[in-house]
Amino acid sequence: MQTSATARTADLVRRFYDVVWNRADEEAAREILHPSFAFRASLGPERQGLDGFLNYMRAIHAALGNYTCTVDDLIVDGDKAAARLSFQGLHQGEFFGVAGTGRPIGWAGAAFFETDGRQITRLWVLGDVDGVKQQLGVDARRTF
Repeated sequence: MQTSATARTADLVRRFYDVVWNRADEEAAREILHPSFAFRASLGPERQGLDGFLNYMRAIHAALGNYTCTVDDLIVDGDKAAARLSFQGLHQGEFFGVAGTGRPIGWAGAAFFETDGRQITRLWVLGDVDGVKQQLGVDARRTF
């Protein structure tokens, strides 16, 4: 049986991917992400605050057309959650120093969330960055 905190956290995580990431909806991001949101992405350094995250999201959407995140599995315990994810997009802009190729790319990842019961306060994402770089033919030492 889900507690109300667990259900709220699950809803926040699903909305984060379905609406914020998949639709690049900045208004929804401002509603569900805490103003001091801490975001550590597997494709780059940690971003502090809502604007840091939004800038990262814009860069990913510019590089990858039709970018989508799919929640393959979600485990929630109160105000914390872990998700197994699939990411994909069409390489249309510079990504890891490689100009757009028009080819689809995809990778797997995992995300760990913390909430305050109303908003997401912290997110740490681990993704198969080496797999992305292999698809692009990039030196494994290059960062986004």
